[in-house]
Amino acid sequence: MGETERPLRADAARNRARVLEVAYDTFAAEGLAVPIDEIARRAGVGAGTVYRHFPTKEALFGAVFEDRVRRIAEDARALLVSEGPGAALFAFLQAMVRTAATDYGFVDALAGYGMDLESAAPGAEATFLGVIEELLTAGQRAGAVRDDVGVTEIKALLLVCKSAQLYGDDVSYRVADVIADGLRTS
Repeated sequence: MGETERPLRADAARNRARVLEVAYDTFAAEGLAVPIDEIARRAGVGAGTVYRHFPTKEALFGAVFEDRVRRIAEDARALLVSEGPGAALFAFLQAMVRTAATDYGFVDALAGYGMDLESAAPGAEATFLGVIEELLTAGQRAGAVRDDVGVTEIKALLLVCKSAQLYGDDVSYRVADVIADGLRTS
């Protein structure tokens, strides 16, 4: 018979939430290389507090990444309703370029830099790719997106937008526009 997990005390729950908030902001702004001790310092807690909730940096990033993917998937599905199946993928691409401009940790994880994403957040990448497939399939069925493009190409194109940031914010958006034009049916 396994132990049942007790609910967190109020102060422990606040500390956990604060650590997650700071970790999210820190990974987004600086990428995955930030040490846990630095995240603890910024959160105003000791490193032991962080390790009690997240025994490894991978576990901390996994919690942050899973939450981020959940939000992205919800937003993407909402685009199918608000933008329609023909335009949802293009709106998603623009939103992801904005995300890449401010969330280095997320894009680094998708690219496989510095973290084994599947062990940190099992199933999160599959969820992300699944929502891309939903948008892509809807766009293709609506006749707005080329039929010869798949999920792998869309993910690769998103990573191209990340590298365009080296040339300034506006370049990423223009590259996203070029990508969208290339994905459209003629």
